[in-house]
Amino acid sequence: MKRLAKNGFTLVELLVVMAIIATLLTIVVPRYFHSVENSEEAVLRQNLSLTREALDKFYGDNGRYPDRLEELVEKKYLRSLPADPIAGNSDSWQIIAPDEAEKGGVYDIKSSAPGSSRSGAEYKDW
Repeated sequence: MKRLAKNGFTLVELLVVMAIIATLLTIVVPRYFHSVENSEEAVLRQNLSLTREALDKFYGDNGRYPDRLEELVEKKYLRSLPADPIAGNSDSWQIIAPDEAEKGGVYDIKSSAPGSSRSGAEYKDW
């Protein structure tokens, strides 16, 4: 019997290990979510920048803006429509039309995601 008792862990040892793991998780988890939010905001900025650049190139080549975002993909200005990482899909962009209707339908895009960034600016104002 004595030999079997020495092979296992005591309840106190298991509780100490669980307490150490819980302490480490309370330190690591908030940093993880902070980095995830920062990366989503960086991707949103990059997607907006690339799409706006494609809109400008389209206007420079054609003298008008595209009628819809998919036209940028059809005419090979973009490989695919970038996704809004905050909203979660590529169909949720808020489309801004040009002042003159004959110049096309998509002058600019903005995020339609609710809320604000870590800096305090609302996503819809980017």
